Amino acid sequence: MRVVGFHSVFSLIFLLEAHVSISMCIRPEELSGKLFTHVDKKKMLTKVREMFDFSFTNYMRHAYPLDELDPIHCTGRGYDFANRQNINVNDALGNYQLTLVDSLDTLAILGNVSAFKHAVELITHSLNFHIDTVVQVFESTIRVLGGLLSAHLMITDPKKRFKSLRPDHYADELLSLAHDLANRIIVAFEGTPSGIPFPRVNLRLSSVETLGYSHTCLAGAGSLLLEFGTLSLLLKDPTYAETARRVVLQLWKRRSNVTGLLGTDIDLISGKWVNQMTGVGAGQDSFYEYLLKSRIAFDDKQMGQMFDSALRSLNYHLRGNETSCTRKDGLPSAYWNVNMYTGGITNYWIDSLQAAWPGILALAGAVEEAKCQHSIHLSIWRRFGLPPERYNLLSKTPDLSFYPLRPEFAESTYHLYRVTKDPFYLSVGAEIVLNLDKYARAKCGFATIHNVQDMSQEDRMESFFLSETLKYLYLLFDEENLINVNEEDFIFTTQAHILPISRLRQLAKLLPFNPFQSSTDYVEGPPYFITSTPESYVCQAVKSTSNVFE
Repeated sequence: MRVVGFHSVFSLIFLLEAHVSISMCIRPEELSGKLFTHVDKKKMLTKVREMFDFSFTNYMRHAYPLDELDPIHCTGRGYDFANRQNINVNDALGNYQLTLVDSLDTLAILGNVSAFKHAVELITHSLNFHIDTVVQVFESTIRVLGGLLSAHLMITDPKKRFKSLRPDHYADELLSLAHDLANRIIVAFEGTPSGIPFPRVNLRLSSVETLGYSHTCLAGAGSLLLEFGTLSLLLKDPTYAETARRVVLQLWKRRSNVTGLLGTDIDLISGKWVNQMTGVGAGQDSFYEYLLKSRIAFDDKQMGQMFDSALRSLNYHLRGNETSCTRKDGLPSAYWNVNMYTGGITNYWIDSLQAAWPGILALAGAVEEAKCQHSIHLSIWRRFGLPPERYNLLSKTPDLSFYPLRPEFAESTYHLYRVTKDPFYLSVGAEIVLNLDKYARAKCGFATIHNVQDMSQEDRMESFFLSETLKYLYLLFDEENLINVNEEDFIFTTQAHILPISRLRQLAKLLPFNPFQSSTDYVEGPPYFITSTPESYVCQAVKSTSNVFE
C-alpha cells in the first residue's frame, strides 16, 4: 500500500478553495416567493455549493483521514477505541475516511472534477479495511460500500455521461475496495438461527461482535439489498444479492398474520419481535424504501409485490385508511406508530427520519398523500426553524430536541419538486438552506443542533450532511444537472448514493442466475382489512394539521 502524503491532501484543499465562491449572505426577503425566478435558483445553488465546499475543505484540512469533522473546535473525530461500547459514535465510525468516501458522488454532482479525482486518488492509495474497529453492518454498507460503488459506477459509466471524472489509469480500485469491505462484513449473515444478521462485525478479524446485544432493527437488517445487489452485478457473483435478499424474506415471513405489519426490533436467536411497534420512521423507514427501490433498480417484482402489500397494511393501520389530509376526528393525518399485532396506537410522536416517507410515497406514485405528509413535517420545521429529532403531536413539544443535520425532509422536498414542478417546494428548500446556514454554521463547518428550542450547538458534523442533505438541496435548485436531466435512469440509495437503473438491469441479464427474479418463500399477506380494525384511533383528539403545531 502506497501512502499518499499530506501534500496530496493540501492539493485537494487548494482545489476546493479555488472552486468555492465567496459566501453569500441571502435574506429570505430577497427571494421572490411563489414565483421563484431563475435568479433565485442561482442564488440558492451558489449558496449550497459554498456550504458544501466550506465544510468539505475544513474536513480535509482539520479532520482527514479521521471519519468526521468536529466543526466547532476544528478537529477530527475517529473511532472511540477507549470505549468500544460507545455505539452512538462507533456504529457510524470505523476509521475508514468516512466523510471522504461518503462525499465522493456529491463532489461529482457539484461538478468539482479535480477534487473528485484527487479524492479517488487518496482513497485508492490509502484506504485499508484491515482495521481493528467494530462497525455496524448497516452504516458501513450504506455509507462506505454505497459510496465506493456509486463513484465506481460514475467513473465506468458505459454511456460516458461522467467521462471527465475518470482518473488516469483507473483500474477498478474502488470496486476492489467495495469487494473487500463486503467480504469482511458478510460474516454477520452466518450462524444465526433466525437467518437475520448480527448488526456488528470486527473489520480486521471479519468476525461478529455482539457488544452484549442480541437484537437488531428492521431497517438495519433489511436495507442492504441495493448495495449488496449492485456489488453482485458488478462482480457477476449473485452471492451478495442472494444473502441480503434472503434476510428480507426472513423478516417478511415474520410479519403479523393479522395486520400484515412488521415490528421494529427483532431477536436474532429466537426470531421474535422484541419491539412490536410499527412505524415508518427510525428503525423501519429504509426497509420499505428498499422494497420499492429494489423493484425499480433490479426489476425485482417480488420485492415490488411486498412493497405494495406492506403499503396497504401501513395505510390501513397507521394512516387509519383515511383519504383526506385533514381527519374528521381532529387527529393529524400522520402515519401513527402502532402495535404490529393489533393496529392500536402505541404513542403520539413523529420522528425526523419519518420525513423521508413523503419522498417514498412520491416515488411510488402516491403524490397527493406525499404532499399531505410533507406538510406535517413542514409545520414542525417552521415552528422551530429546524426539526427536533422527535416531536409529540399531543403535547406539542419535542420528546427529543436535537437535530443532527438530517437529510430526510430535504430529500422529500426534492422528490416532490421533481414530481410536481411546483415552485412551492423550491421555496421550502430555500427555507431549509437559510435556516441551516443561520443556526448550524460553525467555525469550520456545520454543527449538530443540541436543542432546537434554543439552537445551542453540539460539536459534530455527520457524514450524511455532505452525502445527503446538501446533495438533495443542490439538486433541488440545479435543473440542468445530469442527474435531473436523466432522472428516469437514476435511483438514490438510502444514503443518497446514486445508482444507474438501466445499467443494473442490463447487468442482471448477464448473470447465470438472476437472484432478483426468485419468488422463494413469498406469501401475499393476510386479510388485514377484515380481521383488524384501527379502533384505537377513537381517542384523545388533536386539532387538524393546520393548527396542531400552534
